[in-house]
Amino acid sequence: MKELFKQTITSIISFEARILLWRKKPRIIAVTGNVGKTSTKDAIYTVIAKNVRVRKSEKSYNSDIGVALTILGLQNAWSNPVRWLINIVEGFAIALFSRSYPEWLVLEMGVDRPGDMKRLARWIKPDIVVLTRFPEIPVHVEYFTSPEAVIKEKMELVSALKEDGVVVYNHDDERINLALEDVRQQAIGFSRYSRSQFVAQRDTTVYTDGLPSGMTFAVSHGNESVTIDVAGALGAQYTYSHTAAIAVGTLLGVTLEEARLALLEHVPAPGRMRIIPGIKGTVILDDTYNAAPVAVEQSLMTLSEVKLARRRIAVLGDMLELGKYSAREHERIGLFAATHTDVLITVGVRSRSMAQFALSAGMSEKNVAHFEDSAKAGKELEAGIQPGDVILVKGSQSMRMERVVEELMAHPEHAEELLVRQDGVWRG
Repeated sequence: MKELFKQTITSIISFEARILLWRKKPRIIAVTGNVGKTSTKDAIYTVIAKNVRVRKSEKSYNSDIGVALTILGLQNAWSNPVRWLINIVEGFAIALFSRSYPEWLVLEMGVDRPGDMKRLARWIKPDIVVLTRFPEIPVHVEYFTSPEAVIKEKMELVSALKEDGVVVYNHDDERINLALEDVRQQAIGFSRYSRSQFVAQRDTTVYTDGLPSGMTFAVSHGNESVTIDVAGALGAQYTYSHTAAIAVGTLLGVTLEEARLALLEHVPAPGRMRIIPGIKGTVILDDTYNAAPVAVEQSLMTLSEVKLARRRIAVLGDMLELGKYSAREHERIGLFAATHTDVLITVGVRSRSMAQFALSAGMSEKNVAHFEDSAKAGKELEAGIQPGDVILVKGSQSMRMERVVEELMAHPEHAEELLVRQDGVWRG
């Protein structure tokens, strides 16, 4: 009954959204990939918001119902049937009678299972598609026959691109380059390591009072170059998300300097390598939104590069939805963590092997610990951290690793503002 209700609501809300798109004909920027979608979507919105009337997907709502709600400008009612009925009534009114509407939509579009993107691509025809990254083992691969099948499903969005549309893509990703070989539309690359139309380089961590407080990097396009400042967050993912946003901005007439100024006001989304002051003079790298192997690896690399840290501590929860690749990837991350951290704390059933493989790689037993749940891990870690420690916290959504951050943050009264999953649906 619950699944039938969900399917019925999704069908009705999606139908309303299709009517509204037909009436208003906004131009659409669609963002997909396996990592970095939300950060890229948010950065694009920041870059173009002062030049055009635009709406973006809220939070990480990238499913069929999430996309439809964004188009209609409605909120997710979660498990409240009364609120869903109100949404349906309001949705029809908006679809049929609304007058003002954004010129552009920035839609984050993801997949959980085969057919998800194909269904969306039947009625959403983007003007611009942004491809972030297709890693070797993507999250959600559990429901697909192979990683290549995930990529094929994501590429349905490119197939839906308008004839005069543009693909903005991660030129460093060989899988994306291969997938785009037969695409007829204009393609614009952004990169960090390879040569493309928009290149990020010289990324540097910024320190305040000896502790990391942000980062800077340069973006070059043709003969122009600007320095981008990212306050309150770290990681190579920001070089990609911000550079992608600048590339999209130029398609809408935003200059590099205008993009730079806009990004000065950009606030990174919670749970995406946000820098949060911790108790006892520590620093937390809050990367708790979700976890795929490639993203965990990148976060560990960022942690290892932080200078002046007393200890580099990683608190890693299970990586879910990896299917048959789960055991192998947890073991591999354990080996990787052994060479990129001073202390490793693992959380969850699957992550036990992560700790075991870190030990087999030479980490001392006194520097490795395992816990079954995030709340206990946070409480135990609170007693052992020392001034100057830098603590990375990351795990899949269901592991609720933000509870570790809340336990360790210097100002837990700001948790609702700074952390992920703080609304009643998650905390209830």
